[in-house]
Amino acid sequence: MSPLPFHLVTLTHPEWEQALVCAKRLGEDALPELRLDLFPEADPEALVDALRRRCLVTCRRASEGGRWPDEDEAGRIAHLMRALKGRPAWMDLEWDLPIPPELQLARTHVRLLRSIHVQPGTFDLEARLQALPEGEAFKWVGWAGRLGDNGRLRKPLAWARDHGIRLSAFLMGPKGLPSRAMQAVWGGAFTYAAPDDGPPAAPGQLPLSTLRAWRSARLLVGHGLCGVIGDPVLHSRGPAFHNPRFQAAYKDLIYLPLACAEAEEAVEALQALDVLGLSITAPLKLSLPEALGLKGPLNTLWRRSPGAGWQGANTDAEAFEQSLSNLAPGPVLLLGEGGVAQTSRAVLEAAGRAFLQVSRRWPASVEAVSALAPVGVVQATSLGMSPEDPAPFPELLEATRASAAWAVEWIYKEDTAFALWAREGGLHLVPGTALFEAQALAQSRRFIEGCGGEG
Repeated sequence: MSPLPFHLVTLTHPEWEQALVCAKRLGEDALPELRLDLFPEADPEALVDALRRRCLVTCRRASEGGRWPDEDEAGRIAHLMRALKGRPAWMDLEWDLPIPPELQLARTHVRLLRSIHVQPGTFDLEARLQALPEGEAFKWVGWAGRLGDNGRLRKPLAWARDHGIRLSAFLMGPKGLPSRAMQAVWGGAFTYAAPDDGPPAAPGQLPLSTLRAWRSARLLVGHGLCGVIGDPVLHSRGPAFHNPRFQAAYKDLIYLPLACAEAEEAVEALQALDVLGLSITAPLKLSLPEALGLKGPLNTLWRRSPGAGWQGANTDAEAFEQSLSNLAPGPVLLLGEGGVAQTSRAVLEAAGRAFLQVSRRWPASVEAVSALAPVGVVQATSLGMSPEDPAPFPELLEATRASAAWAVEWIYKEDTAFALWAREGGLHLVPGTALFEAQALAQSRRFIEGCGGEG
């Protein structure tokens, strides 16, 4: 009978032909999950046959994120049993259901995965592991209301591993991402992935190519967790930047997006997940260091081991200082007042640069900006995070046209409205991507040298 690989890839494509092409391209480390509820009009036996039996067959209820009506439970089970004629390698049956007689007879050639999706706020995994139903593998799915909730899975996953139980336990939602990526580290036997050419089947499900790039299947029990914490962070460049450097340095670390906007919740999560290294982004650059007893703003934290004291740095300041040293001297217009603006202000002061800082709380007139005649403009507001965001303080930017020679954009995107304004005006632009790479390189060095794990 077919073993269960680490990656189970849900075929979520709108058309079956697309799903079939995707399934045929999967390697030995990935098994397609055939969701019959996503192709309700197709013959289950024919779908299994098209996949040459190499699949996990599921038919998910609407209340558990599927499309099969909850009120037609008998029809759902009957539809699922029709797939048995195709002799699939694996079949998913809900944890609390009795095994239908026809499935029991087929267990000479079909392996059984028992699954349960619990309500938000429910964490009954440890109790369920003490009363397992019949099956060869088990899946428990909850919901992450707080980032630290992921840590509640570590003990039961380790227990299952130590007792030879093939279990996957993870949390849905953006805050549940660590439980999916750290599954092997914590003791899980498999995890679910979205197809690279199709949508995720559940909130927080990661593409197969992402899990492969992070080498999630190869992570060992001793691997430490680093990440970028803040909100939003799910589209951060950090994982693509840091993980290859960890791998090249043979460092037992993985770097993930950690979605969190509150300092108290973040501190709780650092302990629950034994985080070793952090890139801090908005809105936590000031509040999180303060909650840890450190003076901010800081964008980088690291420690040798869980429970050890934190060390901190501001690699944003290092990157800006390096860029500023290569820019024409003269007064500067600084836009914004948050953590990045405070960092920029400190660097400008240390460099002896005259500047005028402007924000919604600290407005300035067009006349004041014109009188300053700034040679440079530093964009340190949050405008630009969303594609529809306008350039900040357009009337003040217009007042700089006669004098400005350069501009710095802190948002790590190429196409912000401010960057477009700078390029159209012929200014020398230091884009956010350049600042990101400079500060991230300094972060990677600290993580590799200062965090636990073998190097």
